[in-house]
Parts: sequence; structure tokens; C-alpha cells
Amino acid sequence: MRVRISQLQEGCILSNDIFSLTNKPIIPKKTVLTNEHIHVLEAFLVKDVQVEAFLINGETFNPTDQVEETEVLEKDSSIVEDYLKSVKEYKQIFQNWQAGSLVEISKVRQIILPLFNRILEQPKEIFSLHRYTNREDYIYHHSVMLGLLSGYLGKKLKYSDADCNHLAIAGILSDCGMSKIDPKILLKHSSLTLAEYNEVKKHPLYSYRMIEKIPLIKDSVKLAVFQHHERLDGTGYVLGVTGERLHPFSKIVAVADVYSAITLERPYSNRQSPFKALEEIRRESFGKFDMKVVEALTNGVGNISIGTKIKLSNGQSGEIVFIDKSHPTRPLLKVSENEFLDLKNYREIFIEEII
Repeated sequence: MRVRISQLQEGCILSNDIFSLTNKPIIPKKTVLTNEHIHVLEAFLVKDVQVEAFLINGETFNPTDQVEETEVLEKDSSIVEDYLKSVKEYKQIFQNWQAGSLVEISKVRQIILPLFNRILEQPKEIFSLHRYTNREDYIYHHSVMLGLLSGYLGKKLKYSDADCNHLAIAGILSDCGMSKIDPKILLKHSSLTLAEYNEVKKHPLYSYRMIEKIPLIKDSVKLAVFQHHERLDGTGYVLGVTGERLHPFSKIVAVADVYSAITLERPYSNRQSPFKALEEIRRESFGKFDMKVVEALTNGVGNISIGTKIKLSNGQSGEIVFIDKSHPTRPLLKVSENEFLDLKNYREIFIEEII
């Protein structure tokens, strides 16, 4: 049956995939809806959906008309709603920068810090927000995610609350210089030419120039913005400096930047799962990234325990029965009553998500 979003309740079962702006469903069919799912549908402005006639508990679903607004108690917004709101607000100021406006640090703080504080209350949510991204708005999603991840990693590394806030601000400002690059390059769906790539590589410098004279932004934040594409071994850009010349904030934002880029929908590539992204970072990290930061990310993404149920990239589901600390993203799984799967022996299969 087709019902309005206002008529849904927890336990409803979707009959069809729900799509937004991409060819991947934001919520797949057969999903048992929770209040979080319903908030997502509202956030994406979905008006109605097709659901089964029975709830997950076997009872008949009898949708009722929406009650008068005056009878509804105001609910707290979900983290997903707040995240999408921050992305929308960042998009607006980014477009203002494209039109020549200056960076107003008070607005930037208002966009990222309240959301970051909510993430600190429910830190696991940071590793599910990538599901709500789309290609067209990649730049805006990436900047907000970069702010959240940078602050989160600071927290994992025992930085002070003030420094974690500064890291969140550094993250969200790191790509403000993208506003000075031709939008056609930013939205290009095919590989960049060498000239286009060289232009994109200038964005840390453009970002730095946009904030360097703002007295309310700490020097550590400015350095992190300028250095977030540098690598410990000197293979990064803009200056190709090596580890001893990199600010600790820069090393944190660098790891957060790569993780965010891999897990989000980009104009030229599909998003990957957090576990696959983590494997790529760990594989490429030697000599390039600060291993303490990589381990902090590993502990966050890989915060799974024996008994956790997961879904694999091949469609199978399973339960974790053993975790090798040297391979935290490749545990031993029980996939059926008498079948076990050791992910260390199947490199082409990876954990898609925790269920």
C-alpha cells in the first residue's frame, strides 16, 4: 500500500527501493523502518512510499490520518537531519565564496560545532553519514564530513575539547579554496586533464589565502588547512614538505580527508564502505600518514566486537566470532550454522556494514 510519510510508524516494511539523486537507494526495499529511517525520508523530502500490509511484528498496518500539528509534541531532530542541514548551510556559504564573499568564521562555527558536539554524544553515527551523500553535492558533504572526522580523531587522540573544536574548523575550511576553481572542473564526471589536476592541487593555497588574515582563526588551523595534502615522506602538495615540518593538526586532517573522499559519492567514483576505505588507508599509509592517527581511525571504524552482526560486500551476512588485532577489519565470521569465513583469506570480500 502507498502511504504518506506522516503515516509511517516503526516496524513498517518498505516494498520498493527509495532513491534520491543517485542510482543507489537511500533506503533499500525490505528495510524495517525505524524513526531514524523516517527522519531520513523527511530530510530527503520524500512525500510517500510503498509499504507492506503487515508490520514486522505480524500485526496489520492500519495507517491513520495525520493528527493536527498542534497535537504533536516537538521532537528532537536526528543527527542525519542536522547533518543534511549543515551540508545545505555550507553549500550556501560556499556559493557565496564563489561569488566573492569573504569567510565569516562565526557562520562556519555555527555550521560545524553544534553538529560535532552531537556526534561526540553518538560517535558511531559518524561512520554511517556517508550513506546520505550524493555526487552533485560532493564538495559540501566532504567539507562537513572532514570537519566532523578531524574533530573526532582529535578526541580519539586525547586532544583537549578546545583543540578538537579547532580541528573541526580546520577540517571544514580545508577545501574552502575549491570555491576559486572552475565549477566545471569540480563537477567533471571523467578523469581530469593534467592541467585541471594541477589547478585542483592549488586549492590548499587558495584556502589558506582566504583565511590567513582572519585573527579569530588560530595559526594551527591555518597550517592544517594549508598542509592537509602534504605527506610525511614529502610526496604531497603544495610544498612537498616532510614530516618534521608538518603541524600535528595537518597530520590528522590529512587522514580524515582521504577517508572522507573514499567513503563519499564523488562525481567520478562510487563511495566505498568505511572498512574498505580503512584497508586502503592502512595499505598506503606507510611513510605517508602518521600511524597514531591511522590507528585512531582504525579503532573508530573497527569498533566491533565478538557477536557483532555484519553484512559483506558479496551480499552474505554473518557474525563475528574472532578478531585478529593485526587485521581488525578482517575477522573470522560465522556465516551459517556450520560455515565459517576467515576474511584474511578472502581479500576480495570486505565488510560492507554493521547490522
